[in-house]
Order: sequence, then structure tokens, then C-alpha cells
Amino acid sequence: MGVGVLPPLLLVLLACWASVSAQAGTTVAVTTEALNSTETAPMTFRPALSPKPPNIPRIPGPSSGPRPSPVTDVAALCVCDLSPAQCDVNCCCDPDCSSTDFSVFSACSIPVVTGDSQFCSQKAAIYSLNFTANPPQRIFKLVDQINPSIFCIHITNYKPALSFINPEVPDEDNFDKLIKSSDGFSWNAESDVSFTTESDTPNTSKYEYGVPLQTSDSFLRFPSPLTSSLCSDNNPAAFLVNQAVKCTRRINVEQCEEIEALSMAYYSSPKILRVPDSITEVPITVQSIVIQSLNKSLTRLEGTDMLRPALVEAGAVKVCTKVVLEVKYSLTYTDAGEIAKAHLSVLLGTISNAVVPLQQTFEIHFIQQSTKPVPLSGNPGYVVGLPLAAGFRPPVGSHMWHRLLRMKVLSYWVIVPNFLCMSGIIQTMSRYGQFTVLRSTAEQDCLAMEGIRTPVLFGYNMQSGCKLRLTSATTCLLVAEKVKSLLRGQGFPEFVAPFGNSRAQDVLDWVPVHFVTQASHVKDSCQLPVALVIEVKWTKYGSLLNPQAKIVNVTANLISSSFPETNSGNERTIFIFTAVTFVDVSAPAEAGFRARPTINAKLPFNFFFPFV
Repeated sequence: MGVGVLPPLLLVLLACWASVSAQAGTTVAVTTEALNSTETAPMTFRPALSPKPPNIPRIPGPSSGPRPSPVTDVAALCVCDLSPAQCDVNCCCDPDCSSTDFSVFSACSIPVVTGDSQFCSQKAAIYSLNFTANPPQRIFKLVDQINPSIFCIHITNYKPALSFINPEVPDEDNFDKLIKSSDGFSWNAESDVSFTTESDTPNTSKYEYGVPLQTSDSFLRFPSPLTSSLCSDNNPAAFLVNQAVKCTRRINVEQCEEIEALSMAYYSSPKILRVPDSITEVPITVQSIVIQSLNKSLTRLEGTDMLRPALVEAGAVKVCTKVVLEVKYSLTYTDAGEIAKAHLSVLLGTISNAVVPLQQTFEIHFIQQSTKPVPLSGNPGYVVGLPLAAGFRPPVGSHMWHRLLRMKVLSYWVIVPNFLCMSGIIQTMSRYGQFTVLRSTAEQDCLAMEGIRTPVLFGYNMQSGCKLRLTSATTCLLVAEKVKSLLRGQGFPEFVAPFGNSRAQDVLDWVPVHFVTQASHVKDSCQLPVALVIEVKWTKYGSLLNPQAKIVNVTANLISSSFPETNSGNERTIFIFTAVTFVDVSAPAEAGFRARPTINAKLPFNFFFPFV
């Protein structure tokens, strides 16, 4: 069959192939970021495609037109940046990270960021780390990737295809219909271009996040349950990974003196290397020893001498004393990724055959040197005058799905499960900066008060404000956005802790902040925020003798009014204020008493025989 009678489909495929083959070389912009250093080096990548076959007629392609701008700016996209104004570990695209933070990174958690992989040409942001530099540097590359597939999208002239429609939310009416129309759920992990350089080689002169802690003989053992609830002693403790686990051991009480895992020396004798593969050792110092008796009473010993399990015979019963029940490691590290101190707290107890198998608890925490721990606002209830504990929740669930759909990031479907596994409330280290409001100053100038905040203290009603001067040249939309940012502040919290000692991992217990916007009823007028009213409802919880303050509801009401008209040459002054009110919604206390016991006894049917 000659060339002149080729099937139309084959001619179209050959035309697409010739179009892809004619793509020009791409230029990569490489940026090396330290403190203030930027370097650009051109690099050329060409697709390894075969040339156009000879004697093949060229089929006129689609009309060339302007290529649509990408929906996703991959250079500004960073899905691992979850903490506001803080550096996330191993997130190389986080703009809050500095060279000091890079020194404890092990690798980039997200090395490649791409847009829609179905286009014939797309942008890709590639991140890597250069550990050989001092200080460590972040390397950023912006690459034009060429899709070798002949079924790629060259020009998009259908604008609705650039965005996704809102998915139908299941409810009780359409649930059965959606189940029938769905073929199930599947994940598609698309392969991205991987660039591996020598700069990604970890530096062994310091500990990095997730690296096992080395000791003089092997590594610091942290017993944990793996496939079952039984303790596995081969699990290493990882740098900057706080853990708290419980596991069980099947032991013979008569052999307790010979089992190393029950001895205090097994956990205190290892010496941690200050940095990997070094000769400097950091000994583990015993900080406290607590003895637990068989009736669960606790006694703290004065000294920290080494104690070993001892088998004691109490008549026909054999018990083993000074057995390790709980181990807590507290490791202090420096900014350079070095272990400075290591402390150990143990709980020793007495066991018998009645408590076998034995349950042990292990904890390890890392504390940065020259830092103070975050204080609590109560234990458990809030204390009047202490700040409210607040924070954010990681973008999980449907919120994360909608965000990715709006950004049209198809290459991140494989990364979404990592977000789904995350849990806990994100908080700033300073508790006095977690929930703040506008603070009044002597000048009372709203435009000069940005960033000046005061914490919300439990039980303290407060009101603050400033003056905003408007002229005829003032733009409503610009001023409205400025005032709204001034009232909310940077990072307005989404959740508030119900108690002063609420844990961040107990997400379901935290109280959401209901943000309500209230505007005037004037139509076709620009709305200017003038007030932020925060109402905190709390109740007395627990015993009548010692009630604890618990927050049950938080509402933030943003009040707006129509933008005032200003005559030419005149100024108008409006007041912007913030108010915080605490409302006690406790129900009247009623003393409760136990119900009197009832006698549920039945007499036999012949009890009064022969009289009745």
C-alpha cells in the first residue's frame, strides 16, 4: 500500500509524532538558595525522539494560537507547608525555612512539583539540598518538561476543561445512586522526572530528622510493638521523632533476674554518640527512680543508684521486685544536630504470676537546647488570666480534596494519603501568640498598628480599637481588605482547646471557632469591616468541690457596614474595635445522692403454711 492511501488515523498519529519531534530544547533555571545567594545556570534537555520519516506528507495541524497560561504556578506551590510562619521538617519548598533548618533535613519530602501531566509541555519545580556547602543550601530548578506521549494535549481551547466541577455531596437521597455509578476507589501514582545529584548525599557530621541514634556498640534501642502487641527490642530511636508506645512481654517470673529487658541497666548503660560515627559519647543520666508497689502506690527514691530485679519468695508465692515498668527518655539537642544531654526516668514495680504477661511503657522526647517548654493554661481546667490555647488543623478530608481539585494538581494524588494520615492541631510555640486580638496604642492609628497584638486571656473581657481616617482618594476594596487583616491578625485560629491541658492529638475534643460575617442590608455598596466581636462560652465541669473551667463554644462575629462617602477635600474618621466576652453557661449545680437500695426478695409460696 503506497503512502498516498494511508489511513486517516495513521496520518493524524504521524502528524502528532512529527509535532512532538519538532519541540525545541528546554531551558532549566537553577537557583541555589542559602541566606542571600542566587545563582542561575542554563541547562538544555532535548527529547530523544526519532526524526520524521521521509516521504510522509505533512498533515495540516490545528490552528496555532496562544497557549493558555497554566492554572497551577508550580514555583509558588508547596503542599507540605502546613505550619504558618514556621519551618516544616524536610519541606524544601517552605519559604519559612533557613539554612539553619536545612542542616537537620535528611531529604526533600516532595522533590518534584508538577502541574497537569497531560499537556505536551509543562513546568516542573525540582527541589534538592546541597549538604556540602556551609551553610547547607537549597537548590531550586524550574524545568520545562516535554511529554513524549503522542496523545498529549497541545492546545486547550475549551476553557471549562481547565477546572473541575464541584463534586456531588452524598446525602441520604442520592447515596444509593452514587454507589451504583461508582466503580470503586483507586490511586494513580504517576511517575515524575527524578534528578539525583551528589548534593543529596546526607552529611554524617550531624544528626538529621529520622536518622537512628547511634551508640558506642550499635544504636539506641526503643522497644515498640510491630506486628503484634509484643515488644520488639530491635526498633531504633530516631532523631527528632517523639514516641510513646505500650507493649507486652511474656516472661517467667522465676527467671526475671536473667531477663535484660526487665533491668534498669539495659536502658541506662548505652552511651549515645554526640554525632553519627564520632568518638564523643553522651552518657544517659538517671534523673529519677519511682517505685510502684503491688497496691499501685508510688514512692520516689532519693538516690539514683542502679537497681536490679530480685526474686523474692513470699510463702508459696514468688514475686519479682524492681522490674522496669516504664521508661522515659529526654534528649536535648542543639541547632547543629548534635545530642547534648540524655536523661532517663524509670518506674520500677513488683510483679507476680498474676500480672503476666507484663505491660511496659516507653516514651522518648526531644528538647532543643536553650528553649523553654510551652506552659499549660490549666490542669485540666482553664485558670483565670492565662491565655487560650488555639491552633490550626492540617488540611485533611474533603477540604484537602477540594483544594487540590481547584488547583488542578493531578500529580499529587499519590501524596494525598500522607495528608490523610496526619493528625493533631498545629500550634505556635508561644502560647501567648496562639489567640490574639488588636491592641490599642496611644496613637490609635489603625494603619500603624498592624502586627501589634495582645493575647486573649481566659475570664478577662476586653475591648480595644483604633481610628481609621478616610479621604476622597481612599479605595474601599483596598481599605476593607486591610482592616479585615488588621482585625483577624496573622493566622486567625480555627480551633480552641476545651481545657488548659488539652493534647494536640485529641483533635475531636477541640472546639471549632465559628466565624460569622455580618453585613449591612444596603445593596450595591462596598462593605467595610468595623468590628470583630468574639464570644467565648464556658462551663463548670466536674465535681462541685473543685469545678474545672471548660470552653464549649467560640464565635467570632465580623461586623461590616457600608463604606461612608467622603466629600472632596474632607476627611472622615471611623472607629475600628475588637471585643472579647466570656459567658458562663453553667447549669445550676444540683447535689446528687445515691439511690437507696431496694430489697428485691421473694418469700416462698408456702412460707405461712399451715396458717394461711
